[in-house]
Amino acid sequence: MTDRKKLRFGIAGLGNIAATHAKAIQSLENAELAAACSRSEANRNRFSESFQVPVWASYKKLLSHKPLDGVVICTPSGTHLDYGKQAAEAGKHVIVEKPLEITTKRGRELIDACLQNGVKLAVIYQNRFLDGAVKMKTAITNGSIGEPIMVRAAVKWFRDHAYYHDSGWRGTYAMDGGGAVINQAIHTIDLLLWMMGDISELCAFKGTLTHPDIEAEDNAVAILKFKNGALGVFEASTSIMPAQPRLIEINGTKGTVILTDSHFKININGKINSSDVRNTSGGTGAADPLAGLEANLHTRQYSNIVSALFSGEDPEVSGEEALKSLAVTETIYRSANTQTFLKPFENI
Repeated sequence: MTDRKKLRFGIAGLGNIAATHAKAIQSLENAELAAACSRSEANRNRFSESFQVPVWASYKKLLSHKPLDGVVICTPSGTHLDYGKQAAEAGKHVIVEKPLEITTKRGRELIDACLQNGVKLAVIYQNRFLDGAVKMKTAITNGSIGEPIMVRAAVKWFRDHAYYHDSGWRGTYAMDGGGAVINQAIHTIDLLLWMMGDISELCAFKGTLTHPDIEAEDNAVAILKFKNGALGVFEASTSIMPAQPRLIEINGTKGTVILTDSHFKININGKINSSDVRNTSGGTGAADPLAGLEANLHTRQYSNIVSALFSGEDPEVSGEEALKSLAVTETIYRSANTQTFLKPFENI
């Protein structure tokens, strides 16, 4: 798309996660942070001082900045379509902080807008680039544990009152799309789909049990049936004291693999091999929303994104890939509301 050696990116939305994106972009030799925008004067001042780039209140000014190859959307989840569509229409590639959007309908609209305007769309699911997650997927796909038969995934974290109250949008249906599932646990849903393939059917329950002042759920559970025949259970919470590490356990006909935060373990016929990769993962967000947001994993994903943009290929986590985890999340909510078994991928 360009003969320049670096792609230049602007960031829209300068909340806490924006700094992680900025550091990841600046760490790459073939990418450059060019500009940013935010409606918050305090955020603009802080970001400008930290990263020494032009920062505006106007999104239109950001989009008109030259040269600019892509826009990173770090605004509340329910605005991703609006910001992303404008970027696509301006001819800019679109990188979206997870989730893709808050509904599959809006997510599909954003995918279509990027296709119609000939730009690429990537969604940040940096946990796919975790060493332990890669080892886990490899062990499953190469048959090391045999045929997968049982799955357990748990995101049992803690968020306090201020986490929801101070943001003005977290835990709301309009801007967050839900609570613990779509905000915290959707990363784990993405990993499950990446490792195990599609979910054919699920049934869920949800409740708001310890944060009575938010609209959405702070606890949810689901029973899963995968297309490959495996059965699973899924838990998501922001109420757990003390907070627990994220857990993914997959049992196969020959062995078991377990990912506890970044610690990977494989057990085949009683022989255990494990690797603790916490030094490269950025830690855990179980109790602290900002923990684990060091730039390392984001840098790995940005490296993939930038390489894809230079080559004209789709990034690993494209809009279509990200739509899958959003479809499962949406189906968990619909199932919990109707108390019925539902198929996640019928309408996307």
